Amino acid sequence: MSKRARLVGINHVALEVEDLGAALEFYGAVFEFELRGRIPGMAFLDMGDQFLALSEGRSQPADGDRHFGLVVDDLEVARAALTEAGAELLPGRGLDFRDPWGNHIQVVDYRRIQFTKSPAVAAGMGVDGLEKTEEALAELRDKGLG
Repeated sequence: MSKRARLVGINHVALEVEDLGAALEFYGAVFEFELRGRIPGMAFLDMGDQFLALSEGRSQPADGDRHFGLVVDDLEVARAALTEAGAELLPGRGLDFRDPWGNHIQVVDYRRIQFTKSPAVAAGMGVDGLEKTEEALAELRDKGLG
């Protein structure tokens, strides 16, 4: 077998939205973020060493099971903000929602998952005080990563 590149992370995810201004307003009401940049038809929401790209021009129906996960510092604060913003919360064991343009997004708490920011990135983002749960630490240890 030939050599293959190892998957090491996700740099960004791009979401199609109908109206970029309305999308920035919606996501700004739900999440705290810095705007990394903006070009005609696109905006980039900074997440430290990653970003979320919003692209104007939704061309597909609402997502069903297809989704991706965003990591937050406080799941219950996110749930309250989503409720207040009128987001469509989806049934299930976690916190899933559909944005006004039909994008299906799952929200997970940083403390409960294996995903880990480097100490420098976490400090720069102001999330360096978040402690992983024992379950998340055990998953990391089981993989030889913690």
